[in-house]
Amino acid sequence: MDRDLLIMGLAAVFAGITVLLAVLGLSYQPFLLVLALPFGATTYFMWYQASGRLTDQARTRRVRREPSGFGAGARRENVRQNRRRARRGAGAGPGGRAGAGARTNGGARTGAPRTTPGPSRAEAYRALDLEPGASTAEVKRAYRSKVKEVHPDTETGDEESFKRVNRAYESLNE
Repeated sequence: MDRDLLIMGLAAVFAGITVLLAVLGLSYQPFLLVLALPFGATTYFMWYQASGRLTDQARTRRVRREPSGFGAGARRENVRQNRRRARRGAGAGPGGRAGAGARTNGGARTGAPRTTPGPSRAEAYRALDLEPGASTAEVKRAYRSKVKEVHPDTETGDEESFKRVNRAYESLNE
């Protein structure tokens, strides 16, 4: 049996108990109104869990580590835009929800394809002049030096190379 359906059924039972205690409290004994409060709270929290709203709230409140420093300002805005696009336009997966099969409970990726356009990991390593499997510190160091070389404000810099290096760094950090 589906876990959410079971929790929703239990929430319905608690809702019935809450209503019964509230009616009896209004007609016979006011103490029963006080007893109905914990049942009502339990009903609400069980419904909140079973409806998926608790999970959605936990996902949106999860603190995501975003890089800071040189070139990070534009990246943050791009990441936000990509997330909005993924929420709006990614096709409906199993269960009718967009992207339902893309992540597991821990938020880790399964075998689903990437939704954000960008270079593959091998292309990203080549763009940063690194060997595949380089550590995060090496990636960061290579990114900073490469960005200094290709930044559009420098004499030898050009905008396309700068964008390519930024996309490579973003794909290696995801």
